[in-house]
Amino acid sequence: MRTQTELLGMEALEHAAACLRTVAHPHRLRMIQMLLGGTYTVGELADACDIPPSSASEHLGKMRDRGLLVGKRRGRMIYYEIAEDGLQSIMNCIENRFGE
Repeated sequence: MRTQTELLGMEALEHAAACLRTVAHPHRLRMIQMLLGGTYTVGELADACDIPPSSASEHLGKMRDRGLLVGKRRGRMIYYEIAEDGLQSIMNCIENRFGE
């Protein structure tokens, strides 16, 4: 016998889909994976993804605009960190399914 599950409204599902589209990129997933362990600068994230800092900035900007990350200035450097706790669950799912 099936139990009735409370379905999310379409507006909530549209928001969820937009967030998932935002993280659905290999470089962004790498950045999220790193940021779940600490704070990093654009340069450090760019190096880890083997992309130019300008490309890393674009990726970080998209995730920041979606509210997934925040950047905190320390002197001349901006350090990024996770703002959305749910990213840990998403990354756990990805690592469990696609990890080696």
